[in-house]
Amino acid sequence: MVGAWLLLWGALALGCRGETAFLRRADDSTGRCTYSFTVASPVEATCPDASRMPELRAELAALAARLSRLESRERVTGGSGPRGGEAGGARAPPASSPRHSPGGCLRRAAAGQVPAGGREGAAGAGEGGAGEAAGEQRPGDHPAAGHPLPPWRRGARPQRPAWGLAQPLLTLRLAPPQPPRWDPQPLAYQELQSERTEVPVSRLLEETALGHPGSEDSAGCGELVWVGKPVVFGRAESITGKYGVWMKDPEPVPPFTRETTWRVDAVGTEVRQLFQYEAAEQLAQGYPAKVHILPRPLESTGAVVYHGGLFFQPRRSRTVARYDLRGEAVTAEREIPGAGYHGQYPYSWGGYTDIDLAVDETGLWVIYSTEKARGAIVLSKLDPETLEIRRTWETNIRKRGVANSFIICGTLYTVSSYSAPNATINFAYNTATGTSRALSIPFENRFRYLSMVDYNPAERQLFAWDSFNMVTYPIRLSRP
Repeated sequence: MVGAWLLLWGALALGCRGETAFLRRADDSTGRCTYSFTVASPVEATCPDASRMPELRAELAALAARLSRLESRERVTGGSGPRGGEAGGARAPPASSPRHSPGGCLRRAAAGQVPAGGREGAAGAGEGGAGEAAGEQRPGDHPAAGHPLPPWRRGARPQRPAWGLAQPLLTLRLAPPQPPRWDPQPLAYQELQSERTEVPVSRLLEETALGHPGSEDSAGCGELVWVGKPVVFGRAESITGKYGVWMKDPEPVPPFTRETTWRVDAVGTEVRQLFQYEAAEQLAQGYPAKVHILPRPLESTGAVVYHGGLFFQPRRSRTVARYDLRGEAVTAEREIPGAGYHGQYPYSWGGYTDIDLAVDETGLWVIYSTEKARGAIVLSKLDPETLEIRRTWETNIRKRGVANSFIICGTLYTVSSYSAPNATINFAYNTATGTSRALSIPFENRFRYLSMVDYNPAERQLFAWDSFNMVTYPIRLSRP
């Protein structure tokens, strides 16, 4: 409606072409704000006589009817804006009668009345009212009364007024408001990256047929390809069990069996107690069948049980000792030449893990470092009876840079972190080829403090100690 109002104002200005124009705002008799425009006529020096008023009144009535039709069409098509009343509502208050201006020109005030805030009655229609609907006949406009009907009442198309008021309004087209256009936002795609590993069909068949660890289907050596979730078997209740070592003998000597379980709580300066359990169930319950007292305290968590003996590093020494489990005595002891000890070359978690013993399908190993190797991991194969060094390999993996290590089928594997929940098996060193390679096999540190990892070749599992908890990890190996 504001657009129609502006067009009306412009039409008056263009049609009249007067030298002056006046805008007046005042409340009408009903209290509504009304704007009145007064424009001097460019062609009439004086106001016309009363005989010409019916013609002017007819022209303005035709204009009001057309404006009413336009507003009705806008309401039907869903136009928006403030409403002054219902369709066909009350008429605007009558405008004041024409009067002479001080200059002698007729002021057509009724033609410019626009109630502020309403659609009905937006354009005035002569002296008698501004809101007459189309087809409405006022008293006194009958031909018998001397007032001829306007052209639009006689079926003829109304003519353009001489002062150009109706033409701009007749060309006004109020387009219905367009609904908001749905503009879908471009979808955001996340680029995913993946790594592809080619797996032979034979390996898939092996993994499908893989049954209980240690069964005939899983026999044979191969490369480590998978480490499963940890399974908790027991928990140390005292502070001395913050870190430790627990083991089973893959090649037991009677009266011991593969189910006999051994445990050492490694916190303290005089660690001498070796707990013996007849089965893992006793370990879970915390009631040992026997407690062995070692003749010498051991250092850290690097001990293993193999072929009827406990192999360990005596405290503050670079030697390895064998404790016979049946005779309960030390039967062999040998120094590892140049090996660091008591904190010289430990794993990243510390704990005086300079010398770490391991067992795999091929026998007994010792993992350490020397000054000559400049902190890199050194492997030596040991005779399990005499502890004589049979062969040594020097790797390019820094010992302090890994959290722990174990050996499977003659290949050394290292763990990236002792505390990160999502660690990895990050390096492998193959003693058969003398080469190393990087890996990224997921390894979970569930309790965030991994102090011991060993491989048991009989069960094909990893044994680990993780912050008071004794856990195992299932694994899978590729076929050779």
